[in-house]
Amino acid sequence: MSHDHRWRTLAAYDRHREKVREPVAEQPSEEHRPESSSLPDDVWEKFVEDSERDIRASAPKEPSARARMVTERLRAMDEAQARAAAGGKRRTGGKRRTAPPARPDGWRASPPLRVLERPASRRRRIWSVAGIVVAVALAVVVVNPSAALSWLPGSLGEDETPAAADATPLAPETGRPGAAPSDAPAGTPTRAKPYAGSPAARWEAGAAAIRPPAAKAVGGVPADRIRAALNGTKEFLVAANLDPAVLKGERPVKALDLVDPAEKEYLADLRDALREPTEKNDPVWTFTRFDPAEVELAGEVRVRGRMTVEPVKGTAGRAVIKADYTFVYPMARAGGGDDEVSRAVVRRTVEVEAVDPARFQAAEGHIWITDVNGEISNDDCRDGDGVIRPQFFADRHRSSEPSGPRRDPYDRSRSLDGAADCGVVTRT
Repeated sequence: MSHDHRWRTLAAYDRHREKVREPVAEQPSEEHRPESSSLPDDVWEKFVEDSERDIRASAPKEPSARARMVTERLRAMDEAQARAAAGGKRRTGGKRRTAPPARPDGWRASPPLRVLERPASRRRRIWSVAGIVVAVALAVVVVNPSAALSWLPGSLGEDETPAAADATPLAPETGRPGAAPSDAPAGTPTRAKPYAGSPAARWEAGAAAIRPPAAKAVGGVPADRIRAALNGTKEFLVAANLDPAVLKGERPVKALDLVDPAEKEYLADLRDALREPTEKNDPVWTFTRFDPAEVELAGEVRVRGRMTVEPVKGTAGRAVIKADYTFVYPMARAGGGDDEVSRAVVRRTVEVEAVDPARFQAAEGHIWITDVNGEISNDDCRDGDGVIRPQFFADRHRSSEPSGPRRDPYDRSRSLDGAADCGVVTRT
């Protein structure tokens, strides 16, 4: 529910309350009894009594002082967040990787193996937050203020333990969801509660959330090769998006070492991007990096996604590993100057090819990446700076008016189309 919508709802409720109350002050009386009525006095009196009782029973009751306090607190939260988010903007940028060069001479084994011609691309979508919507049902505030208080940060909440909300971890994702996750209970993220108000509060944390499926032969590729590609894909995702040193902007040595050395052009692009980022070649298209002088991680990284295996159509002995994961990073200003936490949401898709060693040659202990795609939410929309810069309330207040379509970064039911633009996210 948007800020304006919420205020309209409050006004509508007040008008409804006044309309219902008016008849209570003007009950049917002898003066209003129709002169032509032939009803006996005792019947008319019974009708008046029943009408008064029914009207009083159906009229809304004045909210208690406690309920009004909760409502005002929620109004203040909405106003503060709306003011802070009013200037936010989002960005998306993209670059398609051209087909890799042919394998170097001598890559064929004996007997001769078929040459692989595998188009590959890496694309990026980046969205900076423009508003965080706090949706609270007013009926809950009026009818059950204690429940509403338990959603709020600070001393007003009666029960702020994890048991106050449904913190049960979600079951692992096995397929594309049919819809975006529902809203979490309203809350403001802090260093103590970095996932307040986020669906990621129920997600698993860290590398343990990346579970490769059981390996089996696919498309003529033996199970052991599929297993190696699955494990290599997980290692790459962890090294590129969860390594503490990489998150602080250091060189992703392990991730680079995992890429097949034969992908020379791709590796050269990655190294150039890390050495000197540009608008067309920014390392955050592949690696999650922040500026440690500006921000620091304020909690564990939450992860959700899935990994699948499919045969490559039209070619025996080839299969593709498709990984699709969303990473949520709770970030605070470096140095602990304040308690505000701003979450960055990064979604990555990576495709890795596995091959039958009897038909194709591939480097042991490495992966052949055919596609990398991404979407980064809550960033400042600047390409070429080499890091993700989460936007805090003050930053969004100073930024220009946002434009473009609105997206929910937690909506894993949609695919990434790789379009380059800058837009608005509905929540972080």
